[in-house]
Amino acid sequence: MVFVDLLISTLTQGFIYALLSYGVFITYKILDFPDLTVDGSFPLGAAITGVLMLNGMNPYLVLLVSAAFGAFAGFVTGFIHVRLGVRDLLAGIITMTALFSINLQIAGSNLAIERAVDTIFTAGPTMTLLGSLSLMQRKFIVALIIAVVVKILLDLYLKTKSGLLLRAVGDNSTLVTTLAKDKGTTKILGLVIANALVALCGSVVCQEQRAFASTMGTGQVVFGLATVIIGTTLFRRFHFVKGTTAVLVGSVFYKICIQVAISLGLPANLLKLVMAVLFLAVLILGDKKKGGAEYA
Repeated sequence: MVFVDLLISTLTQGFIYALLSYGVFITYKILDFPDLTVDGSFPLGAAITGVLMLNGMNPYLVLLVSAAFGAFAGFVTGFIHVRLGVRDLLAGIITMTALFSINLQIAGSNLAIERAVDTIFTAGPTMTLLGSLSLMQRKFIVALIIAVVVKILLDLYLKTKSGLLLRAVGDNSTLVTTLAKDKGTTKILGLVIANALVALCGSVVCQEQRAFASTMGTGQVVFGLATVIIGTTLFRRFHFVKGTTAVLVGSVFYKICIQVAISLGLPANLLKLVMAVLFLAVLILGDKKKGGAEYA
């Protein structure tokens, strides 16, 4: 029974953080943009969520508001890079640094949501449909639904004209220009969508944990990159598997690896080290497989 509960909890975390992985997938794999805004937009979504929920806003509406703030953060990074001519990496660092102070102004260094405040896991509509289940089971189902719905919407968007242009910016920006489209505007749009998803993830995490901490964004970009690379590496030979599906699996796999490390007695203060080592191992493995395919 303990194992089952642990598995459900780990899968829930994997589904929730898949939202962040979708965002990094857009910037890293589609736009080829090293966006460090993630480490700021993730806690931004959580900070907005904590404050709004304590002020009585509907928890479902809070998700949309948090995503909107994340979208604006992505816009700022895109504007700094595209319109002001700052290098992509530096543009993300500037926005991330600014967001750290902004998040502190919004919610302080720490914030807790009382048990009396309903979240998306305990609000009326959820209880009407899933009230017979335990809180853990409700979290699992709600997280799964959100991850799958967002994945489907993202897949549908990437098939539209705007989505195809977004994919073209990373692969062949010259093509976008020849189609009389502004590649800079398209890149900004990609950053807006990506950071909206990241902030949405921060909002769900805040509601799931009922807490916000100013440091909760640290290392999230590394997590996102690792899950994207894990997913795309696992499904490299399966071309029919969509990229969003791959990163969803990568997110779950990564969380399972972390949980295994904790179960083996690894101290909590070494988790970031494990994340870094796992990320490095995935990078090396991915490069070797890619090299093997090229020289075969």
